[in-house]
Amino acid sequence: MSALKYKRVVLKLSGEALAGTKGYGIDPVIVDSIARQIKETKAIGLEVAIVVGGGNIWRGLAGSAKGMDRATADYMGMLATVINSLALQDALEHYQVDTRVQTAIEMRQVAEPYIRRRAIRHLEKGRVVIFAAGTGNPYFSTDTTAALRAAEIEADVILMAKKNTDGVYDSDPNHNPDAKKFKELEYIEVLQRGLGVMDSTATTLCMDNKIPIIVFSIDESGNILKAALGKDIGTIVGGTNHDS
Repeated sequence: MSALKYKRVVLKLSGEALAGTKGYGIDPVIVDSIARQIKETKAIGLEVAIVVGGGNIWRGLAGSAKGMDRATADYMGMLATVINSLALQDALEHYQVDTRVQTAIEMRQVAEPYIRRRAIRHLEKGRVVIFAAGTGNPYFSTDTTAALRAAEIEADVILMAKKNTDGVYDSDPNHNPDAKKFKELEYIEVLQRGLGVMDSTATTLCMDNKIPIIVFSIDESGNILKAALGKDIGTIVGGTNHDS
């Protein structure tokens, strides 16, 4: 354990990461692959908490853009994250990884309510904890949830797994072949440049609490473990991404 770069990590997964090539819904093959990677990460002794988005099922911003009440649309998005969290829990337990889902909106029939001390105790006992339903409040993204929970449980790093990108670029690499990939960034650079790492509220939370963020691709199997080990992949914000 002493040789590990990090002890406790928060893995941030987008909802789209669970959707596979379809772009919507839940792809069991993809969820199984992610669960296997998380098991590998657990096997080396890391404490792992997870925040998963809901964009593969519902996006609150998209709903509000079409005239829906923003708060209602966001609550629907929170429920979508619960569906994804339960799917991921089921896949993890298929691999005998003891897992707890904690929701910011109480729904005791399917998950525990979020209690900070209980979450920390689960992690100390070697369980994976999945934080669902965002912060429990509208107008906040799951990126902000990841930053908030990381601060609350005193995580060492946020592992931000991205689909279709292997780090942070100065422009969209899918449209600009000359886009430059950053190896390291400071929080203030992300904010000033408006880079799409996470929203500004989440970035500011990480900056205030000195929580580094590693942005990497989820598309390649084994990257979660590499990021957790501090390997030189992706882009690191607010820290150094080299092996000790």
